[in-house]
Amino acid sequence: MNDKKFEVPLEKNPIISMSVIPGHFSTSVVHTNYYLDVGTMKANAYIARDVAQELAIPYVSRTMIETIVCMQNTKTIGAFLAQELLREGTAIMNSGGEINVVSPMNSVDGKWIFYDNEVEWINNRHVLLLMATISSDRTLQSAIECLEYYNGIVSGISSLFSYSKIVANNEVNALFTPIDVPGCKIYLTHECELCKAGQPLEAFISNEGFRMI
Repeated sequence: MNDKKFEVPLEKNPIISMSVIPGHFSTSVVHTNYYLDVGTMKANAYIARDVAQELAIPYVSRTMIETIVCMQNTKTIGAFLAQELLREGTAIMNSGGEINVVSPMNSVDGKWIFYDNEVEWINNRHVLLLMATISSDRTLQSAIECLEYYNGIVSGISSLFSYSKIVANNEVNALFTPIDVPGCKIYLTHECELCKAGQPLEAFISNEGFRMI
């Protein structure tokens, strides 16, 4: 499949790009005709720093952030994002404050939970939720429910890719959406047009990558 791969650069900053592979892929919730690889943005420190600078723009001058909750292996970006939000300056909302960067763990029943010693960083704190990809309402809703359980105050939601700028009635600050990938389609599993057309699944995808069937 890699021979079909192409890159989609971020218009504002071409150093940041998303690798795209056409095919028929499945997550636990949706099917899609493209695998959208955001791994380099998460793993490459040089690029993650630029990603953080772009994601900080909507919040830096007007949004109180006390904790960044990093889902889906986005902690490298989260650390740079905290640095951006804490820069010195009279127009920097969080200048002089402190921001904790934390990731939840997945429990045996599939719910997101925090260790007891981390709860204080969520309870009644203004939280920025950072995700790698949002492919459905369910993806985002499970993360929000986790924060609400721990009494977190969701001040913003950012993602490297989101299927829409508005998800589950929440505004998402996303670097990439399907508009950036012409022809990109995301289907609920039972509504997949590729399945109806008889096109076999090629791979399962997760936050870590894809696994061929």
